[in-house]
Amino acid sequence: MANRHVTGDEFRRQKELEEARKAGLAPAALDEDGKEINPHIPEYMTTAPWYLNKDQPTLTHQRNWNKQEEDGFRWYDRGAKAFQATKFRKGACENCGSMSHKTKDCLERPRNKGAKYTNKNIAADDRVQELKLSSYEAKRDRWNGFDANEYKKVVDRYEKIEEIRKEMKQKQSMEAMYKSGKKDVEAAAAPADDALADDDDDAKIAEDEAGGFGEVKQRVRTAGGGASGSVRNLRIREDTAKYLFNLDLDSAHYDPKTRSMREDPLPNKPASEKLFAGDNFVRKGGDYAAWQTMQMHSMDAFDKGTNVHMQANPSLAEMMYKQFKAKKDTLAKQSTKEVAAKYGSAAEPMPDDVKELLGTERYVEYDRAGRVIKGQETKVRSRYEEDVLINNHTSVWGSWWHDGTWGYACCHQSVKNSYCTGASGAAATADTAAAMAANMEALARDSEEYQKRREESKLNDYQGYLSDVWGSETADPASLDPKKVKEALSKLEKAERDAVDGEGDKRKFNSVANGGAEAISAEEMEAFRLKKQRVEDPLAKHDAGTSGYDLLE
Repeated sequence: MANRHVTGDEFRRQKELEEARKAGLAPAALDEDGKEINPHIPEYMTTAPWYLNKDQPTLTHQRNWNKQEEDGFRWYDRGAKAFQATKFRKGACENCGSMSHKTKDCLERPRNKGAKYTNKNIAADDRVQELKLSSYEAKRDRWNGFDANEYKKVVDRYEKIEEIRKEMKQKQSMEAMYKSGKKDVEAAAAPADDALADDDDDAKIAEDEAGGFGEVKQRVRTAGGGASGSVRNLRIREDTAKYLFNLDLDSAHYDPKTRSMREDPLPNKPASEKLFAGDNFVRKGGDYAAWQTMQMHSMDAFDKGTNVHMQANPSLAEMMYKQFKAKKDTLAKQSTKEVAAKYGSAAEPMPDDVKELLGTERYVEYDRAGRVIKGQETKVRSRYEEDVLINNHTSVWGSWWHDGTWGYACCHQSVKNSYCTGASGAAATADTAAAMAANMEALARDSEEYQKRREESKLNDYQGYLSDVWGSETADPASLDPKKVKEALSKLEKAERDAVDGEGDKRKFNSVANGGAEAISAEEMEAFRLKKQRVEDPLAKHDAGTSGYDLLE
């Protein structure tokens, strides 16, 4: 309602009328179309804007007043005729006489004499419609104008084919029964029906298996009453639901709309204990592995420079993969034959020389000296060549052993492929070994004499290496002179005091005599060990283990 000035009495009467309408004591207000306005609707919704010039409450401005006609139900009127002429008209089709198209666009069978000349069987004019669709969805709707009743023709056709098939099958069954000697037509008809029913059941089972999942027919309740529908991908009620295998929030995703769980809900569980491994487990069965292998082969071939692509030219990719498999099988068979020819095959019969190496049930008894007492001894021969003499040798390699070296017993040669030198070669080898031993002994004697001459020499004060003095091991206390040890301790203490007082800073006149290498006795080394301070010794401290307290005796 447009804003205008009202008196106090008018405003009070309006409020009382509104309260009465809300209480149901007064009838509801009507809009322009005669529809009742709910009194509980706020005033700011019932009041129209000023530019609409509405003097009374209305809800027209709240509705879609600029509503356009929907395009979903608009389509061409197929087969509609506009006018049926009785005479040929100028400008009409010369073949059928219709004004809706030209002669070159006529869809009727070309007549021997057109309607232009015979003036008979004039076709009716088709109704030409200009359908302008405004919405985006209507322009691209593939099923717009589809009439479901037209599909009934297809259903009727297949039903007739099915009836003919049943009759032919029944006829064949009856002929088969007649040939077997049974003349009773009534008795033959019943088995034919049973066989036909069995075939239908087999066909239905095959269709269900090809579907990939079961189809459950049930009655679906709708607002208009019960209707037959199909619900797919349903599980048996006794089976565990997919979303209950793993209740972790981060586990495999479950889509409630399609009832699918593509990933494995329990990936760490052994495969033998799983009841469900995900929907992708089924998708990766069948020929998936072969297809994946062919895909990887085409990708590898493309990387190596071959112009092949699985999606661009799948026939070429499959042909190249088959050729690759054939070449690979040929090379594998050839390699197997080469290995079997070189090392033998366990599947082939055992050679005679190998059979001789096997154990037998022959009883042979020996005495303590190794002589045969009972039975006949059979010498087991090796499968390798034996007693093969090369390079004029009279014995085989390994028949002679000396100082960790193998050789020939005939000539004492230690080189395997050497030529035999006979007894002279053996004598020469012995002489060489004797000369080598004599040389080693002479070298040892010379070394001892040199060491002795150096020790006895007066040109240098060679003291040798005194292990008991400089070594890490202390000499035997029984061999040390106690008096000399005390003298060495007092001498060492005096040297320490002089170093503290500063008297030992100057070097004496004879301090570097004999090259500064003074001989140190075992007693002096023992004194040094006794006076040496050991920081790492925990018991060397004056309060070790007592923390300042004296120990009681």
